[in-house]
Amino acid sequence: MSVNRGPGRPRTVASIRRLILRLATENPSWGYRRIHGELALLCIAIAASTVWEILKTVGVDPAPRRTTITWADFLRSQAEAILAMDFIETVTLTGQRQYILAAIHHASRRVWIVGTTAHSTHAWVIQAIRNLLMVLEETGPLVRIKFLIRDQDATYPALIDKFLSATGIVTVLTGVPVPRINSAIERWVKTLRVELLDRTLIWNQTHLRHALREYERHYNEHRTHRSLAAAAPLGVRPQPLEPDQIERFGVDRQDRLGGVNHEYRHAA
Repeated sequence: MSVNRGPGRPRTVASIRRLILRLATENPSWGYRRIHGELALLCIAIAASTVWEILKTVGVDPAPRRTTITWADFLRSQAEAILAMDFIETVTLTGQRQYILAAIHHASRRVWIVGTTAHSTHAWVIQAIRNLLMVLEETGPLVRIKFLIRDQDATYPALIDKFLSATGIVTVLTGVPVPRINSAIERWVKTLRVELLDRTLIWNQTHLRHALREYERHYNEHRTHRSLAAAAPLGVRPQPLEPDQIERFGVDRQDRLGGVNHEYRHAA
């Protein structure tokens, strides 16, 4: 479909050009022939070569090699089905080393503190993951989880992958020099250290478990996330205040973990 503008090849109307670019943007794996086919289904008569030229003009590669899916594309498209896991180490005031096993759901950013131990044996890890799967089954997300991303830490027993496979979950291992492949849990580990572990004197394992339970509740129910449009994983994005409400509203502060973390809410 085109508009005649004198001699030469007619120019494709702007609305169709915009549609072609929209299809290419919303479907990164589509080449120009796939886009051409979709236009045909919409009853838009246009040559495949014209689609190729439009994409090429704006710097979008129209060639079939665009079908390659990047790791970032995979994470975005499969976020609902991805769980990431990692170990965090910390030391109590008694000098005892503690290992924290945590997991995060990519889409909701909900976090689970799977467990803590001073001795991360293979038997402990397997039981901790069994407990996590039972929790996920009770809360619903287990039916959506298809992939578990983790590093190649020797703490994980080989039996884990077989155990997870039996539940329909595929283990995806990250490379040793590329921790960013598991960026969601890596960012959370950094947040945990900055907001809790680096600011709290942990007396013993009991104190650590209490602190982690409190922080898990704070993170899931109150802490906002840009990827969730300023909502918490288990919270709802608040509605904007009306002008008259802004003039007379008050805010109360609630301290968590003795003031290590603060939460703010509208005054009753």
